[in-house]
Amino acid sequence: MTITETLGNISDSPITERSIDYLDLEWFESTKRIQRKKTRQGEDIAIKFLKEGQRLREGDIIFENGDKIIVVNILETETIVISPSSMLEMGTVCYEIGNKHIPLFIQQDKVLLPFEMPMYRWLEVSGFKPEKQSAKLLNLLKSNVEPHGHGNLGSTIFTKILKMAAPKDE
Repeated sequence: MTITETLGNISDSPITERSIDYLDLEWFESTKRIQRKKTRQGEDIAIKFLKEGQRLREGDIIFENGDKIIVVNILETETIVISPSSMLEMGTVCYEIGNKHIPLFIQQDKVLLPFEMPMYRWLEVSGFKPEKQSAKLLNLLKSNVEPHGHGNLGSTIFTKILKMAAPKDE
């Protein structure tokens, strides 16, 4: 079966008397445009997304008929979780991690990233109080800032966050 687009999301569509088969994906597989996988029930799936920016999300429906639907399930993985105490800390930790070209996820006011021991230790030493947890990485932070775009400093997202978090003169 070849999938070229999603048909909706299970959170928006009530499931009525149809069986559900799940396509389990690792977080990094959700952005792959072309791949072959098997569902839990053994259904062969070929994903061929041709449009730029298409990706699979938790709960996406990729197939449905009168009897069953196939839904995307993002698997839990070991993560680093940071709970910033302020907007300044949020901006700083996101900037520092992003500067290392590591994918970031923002979920429930927390910053998550795939677990890597060197990064965990670096965050600890830098005072960010990381925690190692098992979690689903679902909300990939998309940035419209070019990596290492060293143009006008006043227009970078980090500078804007710092300005928002700075105390106002009274």
